[in-house]
Amino acid sequence: MKTLIIDDERLARNELRRLLDNFPKIEIIGEAANADEALTMIEEMQPELLFLDIQMPGKNGFELLQSIEGKTPEVIFTTAYDEYAIKAFEFNALDYLLKPVELARLSEAIHRVEEEQHNHEPAAAPRDITAKMLGENDQVFVKDGEKCWFVKLGKVRLFESMGNYVRLYFDDQKPLVLKSLNALEDRLDPATFFRANRKHIINLQWIEKIEPWFSGGLLVTLRGGDKIEISRRQAIRFKDLLSL
Repeated sequence: MKTLIIDDERLARNELRRLLDNFPKIEIIGEAANADEALTMIEEMQPELLFLDIQMPGKNGFELLQSIEGKTPEVIFTTAYDEYAIKAFEFNALDYLLKPVELARLSEAIHRVEEEQHNHEPAAAPRDITAKMLGENDQVFVKDGEKCWFVKLGKVRLFESMGNYVRLYFDDQKPLVLKSLNALEDRLDPATFFRANRKHIINLQWIEKIEPWFSGGLLVTLRGGDKIEISRRQAIRFKDLLSL
């Protein structure tokens, strides 16, 4: 499993690297001393797992995770402070290790990583993966409080992350569903639904206008008036996808 160690203390990184030598499935592909270094490495190297300190100069570990565009790697927090534990699990962390990290606790954390990998292994046959993909003609059941809808996905123009929930925009309705945006992205047909930025997935069929935006990004206007920024990184993919 491709792994990054992110910690501003060199000795802490060295000690964690030494402990991880006991786990041959963990492949350490790099180290970062701050969030800015880490973001560049995450974008370029696409790690599957982060060992992430929380208190660092500049952005802290939580702010780093909020800055990641696209799919977030699995995360194990490593910190000298225990008061962040509840917040850490709001970020779907697999584990929370207090420094100095003990080998036995690290072993438990690695076991959780392996279990998570096993639970999300893709189906062996490509047709099974295809069967799980949801396209614009698929209908889904949506329940928000006492209200229920059976809506065709082609009518959903926008998905917006709201913490542990996602808000769906269709017609004049905006229900919330208990689902992460990353989980939805894995299910939605990329030919129709595009991850515009960390918070939004847009329905390409609903785009009415495209404008250049700041720092190499794009601003798209959807039918209905919603304006969504496509980040600089995603704008490159967007242009390739639509052959602009």
